[in-house]
Amino acid sequence: MNEDETSSTARVLTEALPYIQQFHGQTIVVKYGGNAMTEEVLKQSFARDIVLMKLVGINPVVVHGGGPQIGELLDKLGIESRFVNGMRVTDAATMDVVQMVLGGLVNQEIVSLINTNGGRAVGVTGKDGSLIRARQLEMEPALNAPEIIDIGHVGEITAINTDILTTLTTSQFIPVIAPIGVGEDGESFNINADIVAGKIAEALQAEKLVLLTNTPGILDAHGATISAITKPQVEALIANATINEGMLPKVQCALDAVGAGVHSVQIIDGREPHAVLLEIFTDAGVGTQIFAS
Repeated sequence: MNEDETSSTARVLTEALPYIQQFHGQTIVVKYGGNAMTEEVLKQSFARDIVLMKLVGINPVVVHGGGPQIGELLDKLGIESRFVNGMRVTDAATMDVVQMVLGGLVNQEIVSLINTNGGRAVGVTGKDGSLIRARQLEMEPALNAPEIIDIGHVGEITAINTDILTTLTTSQFIPVIAPIGVGEDGESFNINADIVAGKIAEALQAEKLVLLTNTPGILDAHGATISAITKPQVEALIANATINEGMLPKVQCALDAVGAGVHSVQIIDGREPHAVLLEIFTDAGVGTQIFAS
């Protein structure tokens, strides 16, 4: 290592120190999705980020999606994928596939990634320990039509039971959560992973919620990434349509979280290797940080 490399390494480590001190013992919920879940280099860097967070005394809680993987298996099985207002219509056959993919294949792959990089991850679904209580989501129709659209086993969260997460984190395990909820009669519900991550962050009163995306963060009217922004400023950007379409659900999730007591939410670019560490432990970060005020 030459002198420039030594100096650069030392600068990075010393820059990280105050953040390590600040977040020691705190809970950070990370929603894992997008390219970071599908590209091998990004998958490995994400796993190492999570392991390092735990080793320096932070309690990471991972919530993952898996929409593309669900769609791929449905195609192989000859089951049509249908969406209403961005929500996957989930009949009984589709729900079986959702549970197989999210609760099995994807969840266990993430657990294995973290464990092979030196962590102690445990995979759970929202059904385990009644972690995520849910009911069927009633989708309002467009054009003021009177009927409610039935999109099957798509759920909305009614309660979060954090007992299992507290037990795992205090035992030095890293929870990896599949976004499947359970109803009063034991039925399963498919729930949007961003919403699950936000509600879990609220229930745990997490220091941070980190949402990995395939975008650089929230962009201003000129297309530049906004590094930090408050809830009222975000609402103004929504009102003037600077924030629109696909970014709206993630931003609304962020606003709900900071409004419910989560200190800040980061919307970060998951296409950047080690995006989680760069956002949490450096001054510059790799996305947008949202505060309540």
